[in-house]
Amino acid sequence: MSDFDLLVRGGEQDIGVSDGKIVAFGRNLAGSASEEIDALDLAIFPGAIDAHVHFNEPGRTDWEGFATGSRAAAAGGTTTIFDMPLNAHPPTIDGPSFDAKRAAAEKNSWVDFGLWGGLVPGNLEQLETLRARGVVGLKAFMCGSGIDDFPAVNHATLRAGMKRAAELDLLVAVHAESNELIGAPSDHGTVRDYLASRPIEAELSAVQTALDLARETGCRLHIVHVSCGRGVTLVADARAQGVDVTCETCPHYLFLNDQDMTRLGAVAKCAPPLRAQTDQDELWQRLGDVTTIGSDHSPSPWSLKEEQNFFRVWGGISSCQHLLPLLIDAAEKISRAEIARLTSIGVAERFRISEKGGLTIGKDADFTLVDLQAEEVISTDTLHYRNPHTPYLGRKLRGRVVQTMLRGQTIFKNGHFVGTGRGRFLHPGSR
Repeated sequence: MSDFDLLVRGGEQDIGVSDGKIVAFGRNLAGSASEEIDALDLAIFPGAIDAHVHFNEPGRTDWEGFATGSRAAAAGGTTTIFDMPLNAHPPTIDGPSFDAKRAAAEKNSWVDFGLWGGLVPGNLEQLETLRARGVVGLKAFMCGSGIDDFPAVNHATLRAGMKRAAELDLLVAVHAESNELIGAPSDHGTVRDYLASRPIEAELSAVQTALDLARETGCRLHIVHVSCGRGVTLVADARAQGVDVTCETCPHYLFLNDQDMTRLGAVAKCAPPLRAQTDQDELWQRLGDVTTIGSDHSPSPWSLKEEQNFFRVWGGISSCQHLLPLLIDAAEKISRAEIARLTSIGVAERFRISEKGGLTIGKDADFTLVDLQAEEVISTDTLHYRNPHTPYLGRKLRGRVVQTMLRGQTIFKNGHFVGTGRGRFLHPGSR
C-alpha cells in the first residue's frame, strides 16, 4: 500500500497528497506513491483563488459561462473562483437565482467555486436566505453597474444593507465610485472624455463613505478593484483604527495605465478606469496593505465593444487566465511569497474558506507547476475565453503554467485539459 496518492518532487519542497489533501510537506519526503510527479525544475505555487470573476451564467452565457471561464482560469493556475452576482441574468439576489447559478456551476465548472450574492434596492429581506445558501459575501454598487437588473444602492440602502449584513456576519464588497462625482456622458465621447469623467476623487469619496458606514454598522467590508495607492491608504488607515476592512486590486491597475487605455481603446475599458503612471507607482508601493488580487474578469462579445462613443462601449477586461502569470512575470517587483499571499493565502483567510489557501498540511492539494524560465506570448490562439480578446495580447511573459492540480488531480497539463470539469461548491465557514 502506498504512503501517498500523489508525491510531487520539487526542487525546493516535496508535497505528499492523500484523499485530495496535502498530508506532507518538506524536503526529500520518504515514502511511495500511486503517482509521482517530477517537478525538480519547476516552481510550485499554491493554486490561485480569484475572488472576482463574472462568468455571466445563467442568462448571458454567450458572454462567457462557467465551462469556458473556468477552463481559462485553470490554464492560468487558478483553482478556485468566486463568481459575482452580475452580469448573470437574473442576477444572484435571492434564493432561486442562487440555486440556478449553483446548478450551472456544478454542471460546468472545471475549478472549485464560491458565489457572491447581491445587495441591491429591495432585496434586504433576501439577505438571510442568501447567507443560508452559502454566499461568500454581498456585492453592492455605489454607482451604476451598467446592468439594468442590478441597480446601485443609495446611501440609505447601503447603510441598511451593511447593518443587516453585520447582524448576519456577512462580508459586504463595494464597487466604490461616487455617482455625484462621475461626469455625464458626452455625445461623441472619446477615451480621454471617459477617463476625465471618472476621476480618482470619485473613487476616494466613495471609499471613504463605505469606510464610515462600516465603522458605524460594524460590517465586515471589502473594497474591490482599488485602482490607486491613495485608495489603499484610506483602507489601511481605517483598518488601523479598528474597522474590519480589506481591499482588492487587479492586474490591470498594476500593469496598464491611462496611456494604455488610450492606445488600446475598448479592450482596456474598465471602471474605475486605468490611472496615470504616478498613481500606478503608488499602488505598487502600497501593495503590502492590499489583501487580495482578483482579475475582475468581465467579458463580453466583441460586438458590445464596437461603439464609436466610448461611453457606450461595454466596460470590462478579460483577464482571469493571466492573473497568476502576470504576477509571476513581475518577479523584480513582487516576491513569490507575496504572490501566494495576495492570490491564495490572504483570499482564503478573508473569505473564510478554511480548506483552501497556501501549501499547508491539511489544505486542499491545489497548486500549479510553473516553468520560470519559459517565455510565452499571449495570443488569441492561447486564450480559452468564449470571446478571445484581452488587452494583454502580444505581451511576452516569463513563466509558463505547465500543470494545474485541483485537490490532487491534474486538470490542465502542457496546454491541454485533463479529465472533465469537477468543480465543487465552497461554503464559507466561521459563521
